[in-house]
Parts: sequence; structure tokens; C-alpha cells
Amino acid sequence: MGNERPHYYGKHGTPQKYDPTFKGPIYNRGCTDVICCVFLLLAIVGYVAVGIIAWTHGDPRKVIYPTDSRGEFCGQKGTKNENKPFLFYFNIVKCASPLVLLEFQCPTPQICVEKCPDRYLTYLNARSSRDFEYYKQFCVPGFKSNKGVAEVLRDGDCPAVLIPSKPLARRCFPAIHAHKGVLMVGNETTYEDGHGSRKNITDLVEGAKKANGVLEARQLAMRIFEDYTVSWYWIIIGLVIAMVMSLLFIILLRFLAGIMVWVMIIMVILVLGYGIFHCYMEYSRLRGEAGSDVSLVDLGFQTDFRVYLHLRQTWLAFMIILSILEVIIILLLIFLRKRILIAIALIKEASRAVGYVMCSMLYPLVTFFLLCLCIAYWASTAVFLSTSNEAVYKIFDDGPCPLTAKTCNPETFPSSNESRLCPNARCQFAFYGGESGYHRALLGLQIFNAFMFFWLANFVLALGQVTLAGAFASYYWALRKPDDLPAFPLFSAFGRALRYHTGSLAFGALILAIVQIIRVILEYLDQRLKAAENRFAKYLMTCLKCCFWCLEKFIKFLNRNAYIMIAIYGTNFCTSARNAFFLLMRNIIRVAVLDKVTDFLFLLGKLLIVGSVGILAFFFFTHRIRIVQDTAPPLNYYWVPILTVIIGSYLIAHGFFSVYGMCVDTLFLCFLEDLERNDGSAERPYFMSSTLKKLLNKTNKKVAES
Repeated sequence: MGNERPHYYGKHGTPQKYDPTFKGPIYNRGCTDVICCVFLLLAIVGYVAVGIIAWTHGDPRKVIYPTDSRGEFCGQKGTKNENKPFLFYFNIVKCASPLVLLEFQCPTPQICVEKCPDRYLTYLNARSSRDFEYYKQFCVPGFKSNKGVAEVLRDGDCPAVLIPSKPLARRCFPAIHAHKGVLMVGNETTYEDGHGSRKNITDLVEGAKKANGVLEARQLAMRIFEDYTVSWYWIIIGLVIAMVMSLLFIILLRFLAGIMVWVMIIMVILVLGYGIFHCYMEYSRLRGEAGSDVSLVDLGFQTDFRVYLHLRQTWLAFMIILSILEVIIILLLIFLRKRILIAIALIKEASRAVGYVMCSMLYPLVTFFLLCLCIAYWASTAVFLSTSNEAVYKIFDDGPCPLTAKTCNPETFPSSNESRLCPNARCQFAFYGGESGYHRALLGLQIFNAFMFFWLANFVLALGQVTLAGAFASYYWALRKPDDLPAFPLFSAFGRALRYHTGSLAFGALILAIVQIIRVILEYLDQRLKAAENRFAKYLMTCLKCCFWCLEKFIKFLNRNAYIMIAIYGTNFCTSARNAFFLLMRNIIRVAVLDKVTDFLFLLGKLLIVGSVGILAFFFFTHRIRIVQDTAPPLNYYWVPILTVIIGSYLIAHGFFSVYGMCVDTLFLCFLEDLERNDGSAERPYFMSSTLKKLLNKTNKKVAES
């Protein structure tokens, strides 16, 4: 090397100067971004207060068990509704929104009933027939038939119409796809009663059709739940296999990095090739079968996903997607073949670092545990907040009554002073919600709950990145490896991160959380504007979503490198982010050559593990492995455990490779810093290993040739 200096720096910032006292991560450091640390602690205190308030007002049983308009549970022992397990909605049209049904709070009167209606009746017809006694069981408790028809319907004492329904999750939903006695859907939906009269109920059926879509979705969810109950232990076995494969893959990389990388590349190509072959065989097998040529557009959405596997177009689409992936990977390999050889050297060095800091492989479990705590607190708080709404009753009067629109209690109203002041007034159900300050602030509390979840989750991820970066930086800046490596580098880095840099981590996580909550709000607004025909609004919303998506990706990249600089130098967030960005810009060619190529190789490793476990799960759950053919459980949808195993395998592989990725990024930044601080002479020796010195020769040669 001699006194040769790397000749490419660029124009961004000032390169680091030689410092004979610098030996790696600085131990004598101070607290950074203290104000952000204080803000985080105050926000956590407020978050706990919101949780306590939500737990005081909410009742998560409302999500599972139905409640009537007075907030009383249906079918619960020890209540007056003990023998009435089902919930009946007066006007199903108002329950047409899937969001309303998922929250189980339709803005219509609802009562507990012994059974759902099994016939079509209108209040007008039933009142003058022998079916009136049957009809009255679907009226409000204590209903008296001394009112006129208009008054009964006006006061909401009885539903205007009954239609045949079937219970699901203890709630009565219209059964609109049957033969006689049930509504039929067509250009105009009608019902033929026993007397030959036809009732036009198109509006009702439109609401019922939307509600029935949610009904079918819930049936699908119940079948999926049944599949999980019989296959959960096989799913766990599949995930354990994925974990063992990931760990074995990481261990082999330490000793056989070059061979493993090329084997991984070839295996991914073969796995994709087999997928293309299998799709082609299924496509050919279905040729000529009845119904196999139906297009996906004509078929529409089906809750039974097995229907799609009997269509040739499905397998053709799979084959095209896999072929495109195969071609892209092959082209990337052709154009990046020399850079892959360079990246292998960096992976070898990362393997040695992980080998000397082996406990780093277990750190993702800490991150996973902390994230589970964040998710559990967020989800429970969200459920309690969403079940805090109460049925609001208000006074209605057709005459001049000064109490109109004021809240009332339907149980005490008949004997109250209000009823004496306005004799013709009535206390009716108005809406779900509440008029207290807490209920008016529910939407804001939900937004705050989501924002705090993003902030804390990003903080947990940042803590993991700083901890791993500090441990691997200690390895790199040890002149004699591993003799100069400090004892317990991972625990030391974790302690430094919490003691000195909680504020900096909170600052970076806060910036990212703000962008993420803005994206959530944009998605919400986009859903609300879908029905609008304003093209400019749709175009503007699309542009904003795209811009904030790009901004989030950039901030994640900047934060990751800023955390590495924080772990090494102990500077505040803004200084670390600026130094990391300028360092990367001064070495942009090396960034493009090495960093992204290693990311691509790690992606191939994930695909290999996920593809192998996914194929094994496919053959097992479809009873195609003869040895264990009778062991596989019977399923409604065999794709449920297969998809779960695939997603779980990817998350497990991502957890292991994230440690490797953080190691590569840390060593890469340290490598660039080493090039700027030292020149390889005896007075200013490089801290890099012999493997990275070879990598330096190759990169300098490539730059010189270019």
C-alpha cells in the first residue's frame, strides 16, 4: 500500500483526518439530544394515561359479544337477556359499511332476541294478522300496541320490515341467497308473499348485499381459524425448520462464504425454475377441462380460493410472474458478476465479525420481544378506545318543545320532569358515541395511539441498530483481531446506547414516526375520496402518497447510517446524520458497488430459505409426500398454513439476515472511515483485515480503470 491515498472523495464535506488516539467506539462520551429524551418520557407518561382512561371507559367484550342499544350484553348469564343470545338490527341498510360491522356499532336501534327472523313481514301487514305476536318479539322491550302505525315507526319501537336472517357471531344478517321466503337479487328485488302481493325492497337489499359481503368474509375467517386449530403445530415445525436453516446458513457463511453465495444464487434460480415448470404443468393439465378457461375478471372475488387453482389463467399468471423474476435475477447476475466477487470479501469479513460476537445472533429476539410489547399495548388500547362509545338517546318532539335534541335516559324518561314538560316528547336512540369531552376526543386519542406506536416501534428498532453497530464497530477498530476486542461488546454497546443516546434514538424515531402517521392519514383520506369524481384530488393524493413513501425510505436509510455514527463517535443525531451522509456521498461509487450488491445477495438468501420451506410445506399440506401422506391434517384451505409458513419463514430469515446486514453496513462505513483516516503505512496502518485490504486493491483498480 505504502503511502497511497484513495483518490476518490468527491466534494461533500471534509474527509476524516488521522487521529492517533482513535481506537474505535468512544467510551468517554456525553448524553445527546436530551430534550428529545425528555419529550419521549413525557409522551410515554401521556400514553400510559391514555391507556388507563381507555381501559376505564372501554369494554372489549363488545367486540366478541353483541350488545343492544342500551349497552346490555345478549345471552349473558345473570342478565335479563340471558335467553336472548342474538342481536337484531332494526335497519340493516345503516349497517352497510364494513367498518361499522367490524366495530359492531350500527347507527340503528338493536335489540337482543331469542332467534333471528325466519320470514318476511312488514309491520303494516303483521299488525292486522295473526303474525303480530311473532312480530312483537322483534320490537323494543315493553312495547305496547296502543300507538298508531306512524307513531310506532316514528318512535323506533318496531322495525318497519322483517326479512329472513341467519345468525353469525350471534348477530342476525339477511339471508338473501335462498329460494322461497328469502329475498332474491336481480334488476329489481322483490318478495312474493302468501297473498300474491309484491314488495319492492331494492334499497334494503342493497344494504343487505353489502352486509352479506362482510358476512361471507367472516365465514372465511371462521374457516381459516378452523384450519389454524388443526395445523398450528405443523406450522410451528415449519418455522423451526426455517430457523434452523437460517442459523445453519449464517454459520456456513463464516467458513464457506464464496461457495455458499454461488450455491445460494444457483439454488434460487433452480427454485424459481421449478416453480415455472410446475405452473406450466398445471396450465397444460387443465387444458380442455370444463370451466378452466373462465377469466379471473369474469369469476370475480371468491371466498374459496381453491376455485382459482382450477383456472388456467391463474397458473399462467403465476408462470409469467416467476419467469419475470427469473429473467431479472439472471440479468443482474450477468452485469454484476465482478461486483459480486468483491461483495463476497465483505461478507467474509462480516462472517468473522458475527463469529466473534456470536451473541448478536440472539439480539433479534430482544427486538422481537420489545416490538411485541408495543404491538400488544397499541392493540389493547385501540380496542378499549373503539369500545368506549355508548348509545346516545335524545328527546324528539314534533311540536314546540324546548328540550328537543337534549340527551335522555329511555328507562327513566317516562317518569321524569322532561316528559311532563313535553307530554308528546319521546326518548329515542340517536347514535353511538357520547357527548362528554372524552368521547369527543376519541378520534384524536386513536391518532395519538397510532403515533405513539410508530414512535416506540421505531425507537426499539433504532436501539437494536445502534447496539449491533457498536458491537461490530468494536470488532473493526480492534487492531489485532480478536485480541483487542473488548469483553462483552454487545452488552457494552447496549448500555452506551441507553445511557447516552436515548434522546438521539428518540429524535430519529420521531422524524420517521411523523412521516408514517402522515402516510396513514393520507391512506384514510384516500379511502374517503374514492367515491369522489374529482380527478385533480385523486392525482394530488397519489402524488402525496408517492412523495411520502419515498421520503420514508430515505429517512430510514439516513437513520440507519446515522445510528452507526452515533455508536462510533457518540455525537448527536443531526451531526451523525450529516457526517454519515457526506461520508457516503464522498464514496458514492463504492456504495453502489458493494452495499447494494450485498443487499441483493442477502435477498437471494432469504428467497432460498423461504422458497425451500414453502415448497416443503406445499407438498406436505397437499398430501403429496407419501411417507407422511396420512399425517397431514384435513383443511378447508391448504393455502392457509402454507402462506403462514412462508410469511413466518421470511420474518425469521429477515431477523437473522438483519444482523448480517447491520454488520455489513457498519463494517462498510468503518472501512470508508479507515480509508480517510489512514494510508496503510507503518505510522498510520489500516485497521482493516487482510481480506478488506484485498477488496481495497480491487476497488482502487476498478476506479483507476474507469
